[in-house]
Amino acid sequence: MLQIRPVSDLRNKFAEIETLVSTNRTPVFLTKNGYGSMVVMSLDLYESLTDNIETRLDEADLQAQSTKKRLSHKQVFSNIRSRIKAGR
Repeated sequence: MLQIRPVSDLRNKFAEIETLVSTNRTPVFLTKNGYGSMVVMSLDLYESLTDNIETRLDEADLQAQSTKKRLSHKQVFSNIRSRIKAGR
């Protein structure tokens, strides 16, 4: 379930938020004056989301060096969206 809390909970209910993010591996979305302010997540979850980004960027750089073919940003994001939809 999506966890949305006021940012004041970070100060007033830190232990509860810490338990949510570490035990449940779920991010907690914090709001300020009714608007999204920040997201708190465990280091483990953050690492799982960002783990291979640098490696993939390095691979893309090597691939770009090996060919003269170039894609527009629309083509790149269209390909990414297609892969995301296929993975669902």
